[in-house]
Amino acid sequence: QVQLVESGGGLVQTGGSLRLSCAASVRTFSSAAMGWFRQPPGKERELVATVNWHGSSTYYADSVKGRFTISRDSAKNTVYLQMNSLTPEDTAVYYCAAAWTWTITTKDYHYWGQGTQVTVSS
Repeated sequence: QVQLVESGGGLVQTGGSLRLSCAASVRTFSSAAMGWFRQPPGKERELVATVNWHGSSTYYADSVKGRFTISRDSAKNTVYLQMNSLTPEDTAVYYCAAAWTWTITTKDYHYWGQGTQVTVSS
């Protein structure tokens, strides 16, 4: 069974940093585009960042551009989200997801992790 498992969430103060990890259970995901999404309390899920299968192309939501960095280590079947300069507005459950084409369309991501909570205190 395909699994994506996120880790690295937690509580951090404004201005702090966290690094999220998403480990895929199967080697197949080394050829998949990977994305990080988040769902703030009471709001819809939104795209944060994506990276293509090769790691050569990335996309960031305007709200995180310059603060967050997505990367992947195909040898480890793992994708990362480095989050710097965090603010309370970044508080959300963060999900990783996989798609077979590089896309910013949420519905094209068919494999999802269970989510990890990130809370930024003021």
